[in-house]
Amino acid sequence: MSTFRDLHRTGTFVLPNPRDAGEARLFEALGFAAVATTSAGFAATLGRRDQSVTRDELVQHVTDLVAAVHVPVAVDAENGYADDPAGVAATVRALAEVGAAGVSIEDYDPKARGLYDALLARDRVSAAAEAAQASGIVVTARSEGLLYGLAGVDETLGRLQAFAEAGADCLYAPGPRDLPTIERLVAYAGGPVNVLAFPGGPSVDELRDVGVRRVSVGSWFSTAATAVVADLARTLLRGGGVPDDLPRPPADLIERAWGRG
Repeated sequence: MSTFRDLHRTGTFVLPNPRDAGEARLFEALGFAAVATTSAGFAATLGRRDQSVTRDELVQHVTDLVAAVHVPVAVDAENGYADDPAGVAATVRALAEVGAAGVSIEDYDPKARGLYDALLARDRVSAAAEAAQASGIVVTARSEGLLYGLAGVDETLGRLQAFAEAGADCLYAPGPRDLPTIERLVAYAGGPVNVLAFPGGPSVDELRDVGVRRVSVGSWFSTAATAVVADLARTLLRGGGVPDDLPRPPADLIERAWGRG
């Protein structure tokens, strides 16, 4: 737990999001200091859309990832699989028990397709932070208003500040792609900030320069891999062949990632 927490103290690190244990080992072999689940990517491995995985399925998934790698594993726990603070706390404890080093909790209610009331959202983060004390699991509080177009920057900042006061260790408002907005979030959120990388958005170096502590990729790796597979499959279905320039991972990387027992 302390290793993952220490990563948030200084500098900037990239937190890749593997779909499964095999990808987690691949990222570890590439040299990433930690990995994190992706809710959409994991759901895709089950043939489902995002926000359709159960808490028990997520806990088993995290158990598998923790067993597969030696680096810390953080968890995208969506809305904590509960509306009430007690339910969120139970999810945090369940993930900590199987070895998760971090957990993120969103203020988005998938049933209502809206944000939780600001006071309830704060209480949910407070419950998560209290539940995390025994294990030391890092709590990331996410405000989804910018991502879903449900809130502006001012409201989002207010929520992040409330989450920081409620005990969140890291703050996260996915959605912004412009550096001025990101820099404002970093300056006023009240704690270390995670930013979701976007195609065409700022580079890791640019995010480092404005003080972003953590950069994650969400489901982009999963989306890219699916697109490559679908394109190749469509080519074969239409009578074509496997292209000469099909990307292939280096043999030494595969040996490092998957060659051990």
